[in-house]
Amino acid sequence: MDLKIEELEMYAKENHIPIMLKDGITFMLTYIKENQVKNILEIGSAIGYSAICMCLVDKDIHVTTVERDEKRYQEAVKNIRKFHLEDRISICNQDAFTLELQDTFDLLFIDAAKSQYIKFFEKFTPFLKKGGVVFSDNLNFHGLTHTTERIESRNVRGLVRKLNDYISFLKQNTMFDTKFYDIGDGISVSIKRE
Repeated sequence: MDLKIEELEMYAKENHIPIMLKDGITFMLTYIKENQVKNILEIGSAIGYSAICMCLVDKDIHVTTVERDEKRYQEAVKNIRKFHLEDRISICNQDAFTLELQDTFDLLFIDAAKSQYIKFFEKFTPFLKKGGVVFSDNLNFHGLTHTTERIESRNVRGLVRKLNDYISFLKQNTMFDTKFYDIGDGISVSIKRE
């Protein structure tokens, strides 16, 4: 049985699985198409939604994606099969920090544990080609990274602090040129300097 993207979006909504917001994914897919991105590394597969969307941009795109949650991984594998993309999406069920890579990539997409964004960036950007790009999602974190109001939940406060640390880290990183976009839930695009 073939699946439609809208069905994946509905499944994510019904099961409270965070996927990229519609205008965010559209923005990223447009970038991939316009810049002829072919080899992508994604940290955080969830149910395979963004990996599938990226592959549907062009038949020559290959995505390597990693998901540590077993249930989401199984769902992603099922969805990838339904879209007949098993030969173009390589999915690993493991912690991203244990992932060993041989390839280099045109694009790194970070959309996993928000508290680990700096570590993901540092671990995986050495595998980016010159001129490669890092997309990071959820930098607004539902508007909370821009608020001065007191956040009640200690966990949320910690996440917001880590995301703000990551934003500062990107602004100060001289090896990458970063632009921030108020699209979706906040996206940064960091291009590796030549």
